[in-house]
Amino acid sequence: METRTLATVPATAQETVARSRAVDRVVRGIATSDGAGVKLTRVLTQNLQRRLDPFLMLDAFGTDNKDDYIGGFPDHPHRGFETITYMLAGRMRHRDSAGNEGLLEGGGAQWMVAGSGVVHSELPEQEDGRMEGFQLWLNLPAADKMTTPWYRDMPATSIPTVALPSGGTVRVLAGATHGVAGAMTRPVTAPIYLDVNLPAGQTFTQALPAGHNAFVYVHQGEVRIGDAVVEAQRMGVLDNSGQADGVVVTASSDAQFLVIAGQPLNEPIAQYGPFVMNTQEQIYQTLADFREGRFGVAANAA
Repeated sequence: METRTLATVPATAQETVARSRAVDRVVRGIATSDGAGVKLTRVLTQNLQRRLDPFLMLDAFGTDNKDDYIGGFPDHPHRGFETITYMLAGRMRHRDSAGNEGLLEGGGAQWMVAGSGVVHSELPEQEDGRMEGFQLWLNLPAADKMTTPWYRDMPATSIPTVALPSGGTVRVLAGATHGVAGAMTRPVTAPIYLDVNLPAGQTFTQALPAGHNAFVYVHQGEVRIGDAVVEAQRMGVLDNSGQADGVVVTASSDAQFLVIAGQPLNEPIAQYGPFVMNTQEQIYQTLADFREGRFGVAANAA
């Protein structure tokens, strides 16, 4: 990870968890490529969309080889969901059909609501060095599928970094932890998106709403959740026990991991590549709209 000096704030409250969720299953991602040949690992795949509703996809990428990322992601469309791109290292330029533009750098993120439709590109602004990060797809409820698209830059300095009482830090992209609110709040799905850096032997506790689906993705080191061990490049899907009120994660070695949770929509999912709607008829209409240039015009988020 790039070395960056980010201001930390102390935790203002304890996360009290009486009973931790357990790991329902451990998932190993699938190596694939996207865009113009960018090599990545698809961690949350289509067969897990129901189980981890409202999340549709999680891609992890990380390489020192420029040939694995130099082509980037040229112009491509989206409709019906939100994309959250979080960079650990590297530089990526975002441009879209509504004239929005932003530079995504290590420690920063971008949040885009594709809504009724937008065409965008994400291209590297580096010719060598490490590029590492994640892209998460978050579904939109049926009532908001055709909302006006928007885009928000979240530079590293805008994402709160919380100093944990027991050691380590947590970056709060969305939701809240230890009394500190994150950089983004979204209605309906109420996502929690945390990046936790935890020294060996230390424990991280996070309260989770009972109705949220949740998972932990370890990108460095190894952690233990109850009796389960989750190694690097593995996702631990958390169970939905009604008796549990959060998750307790202990670092077996120095570890960095994502904790992601959200309120399920419990709505039909119809997906065709970069389009996610509720019915096949809506997919057919989306394809027609895209071919005929009828995707909407985005507006910057407040």
